[in-house]
Amino acid sequence: MTVVADADRAQVEAWARRVGGALADVGCGPAHWTAHLDALGYDVTGIDPAEEFIAHARRTHPGVRLESGSFETLPTAAFDGILAWYSIIHTPPRELPQLLEHAHRALSPGGSLLVGFFAGDRVEPFDHAVTTAWYWPHQELARLLTAAGFTVTDHGTRQDPGVRRHGWIEAVRD
Repeated sequence: MTVVADADRAQVEAWARRVGGALADVGCGPAHWTAHLDALGYDVTGIDPAEEFIAHARRTHPGVRLESGSFETLPTAAFDGILAWYSIIHTPPRELPQLLEHAHRALSPGGSLLVGFFAGDRVEPFDHAVTTAWYWPHQELARLLTAAGFTVTDHGTRQDPGVRRHGWIEAVRD
């Protein structure tokens, strides 16, 4: 697996244990989380809109279920859990409410969404590897999740040395 913080691994694994059932790793990129969850025995599908990522992931993780797609293309009530680990960071704030509505629609009733993001004191753009990314205060992201029909069940932030502040929110579909 790609090198990830131990705290991230523990967070994602604990979430997957609570959810069980069909999981989607939306915006999976190179699919390291998809492959990790698959290796742990979870029913997981990696989904990404970039064909280059899907092609790379298929070469790197043969046998792992991968599909081309996005939040917008997810089937209705198809998943018990959606992992959105840093997959919304490039979404402009004006587009995020609709993206969260798509996530809500794709989850079965009571399904869980785990979002990882760059935490900040205000919604603010910054230069990132390929394109603009956004900082989000957890309160503002929680407000958007609630407006999309979710109940926030847990959240947190942490600051690891030498990197941007990390945030996460877990929410369930009402």
